[in-house]
Amino acid sequence: MLKKLLLLGWVLCYPSFSYSESISPYYGSTGNAVTDQSLRWSMGNVLPEPPGLDINAVIYNYTIRKELDDSVTVNVQNENANGTGYIFRETDEWKPGSPDGTQINKVVGVGSIPRSSWGDGSIDVQGNGSVEDPTVIYTYTVDPCFDSQFDPNCPGYKIPVPDIPVIDYDELYSALDDENVDLDRQSCKEGDISTECKAILEEAEEGKSEEELKKEEEEEKKDSKERLEKALSAADNSALFANALAISQVLDSVNAATNITSYYAKSLAGGTYNDSVVLADKQLPENKRGLRNGLAQQLLHNKMIDMQYNR
Repeated sequence: MLKKLLLLGWVLCYPSFSYSESISPYYGSTGNAVTDQSLRWSMGNVLPEPPGLDINAVIYNYTIRKELDDSVTVNVQNENANGTGYIFRETDEWKPGSPDGTQINKVVGVGSIPRSSWGDGSIDVQGNGSVEDPTVIYTYTVDPCFDSQFDPNCPGYKIPVPDIPVIDYDELYSALDDENVDLDRQSCKEGDISTECKAILEEAEEGKSEEELKKEEEEEKKDSKERLEKALSAADNSALFANALAISQVLDSVNAATNITSYYAKSLAGGTYNDSVVLADKQLPENKRGLRNGLAQQLLHNKMIDMQYNR
């Protein structure tokens, strides 16, 4: 019994879900599976998720509550997830004379049973009695190489080869089947006047009415005109943008050179400058020299006018 208690204490102190970076198998233990008064639990909520997990032992303890003369049977069990019955079942018989409040501690080895075989667990009490403070713990071993692709050092590891699908692009799209693509006609339009080219053009034009041909010609002229307009518009926009950029750069240079802010902030010393010119009288004398020049100009003008009539 002392050895079992020591083993139970070691397992409880062992860290749960302990993982190792090595590919060697590692060991771990769960917490207490009994979480409520129903005395039932789901193994999906108890065991960790990694594949390759095998349960090695079930450790449990509880305190029995019964009358001295009563007989009570307690079953700690797990259902078989892959069939009927139980994958694990440990039975304790408490016969008359067993004192109330007795605590039991057990470590039951089960070998190595895969996680997938363990169904829901429970503690089943039969008779006039009950269990108090139950604890059920599972110890397990995890083999990382259960999946051989877990690590290149695992036995059976295969270098992954990507599955590259083969795509037949001809089935998806064929340029020769596109009604908008006609390489032969295009080459003929570029100036090929060979006999073969003429035959291709004649074959392409056969079966088309005069109205259809005229419509195609008009559409082609319209498309050509639109392309030309777009090209000219793009050129105009580029020129306008270049001019605006040049003007902006010139203004920036002028502003930087003159430093307008400091230029307008200057002021002249001395305040107000008053006029110093004083007129002697209000009426200025006539300019006789100017009168003579004006008269001479007038006479010359009249003489030039008279010359056209003299002829």
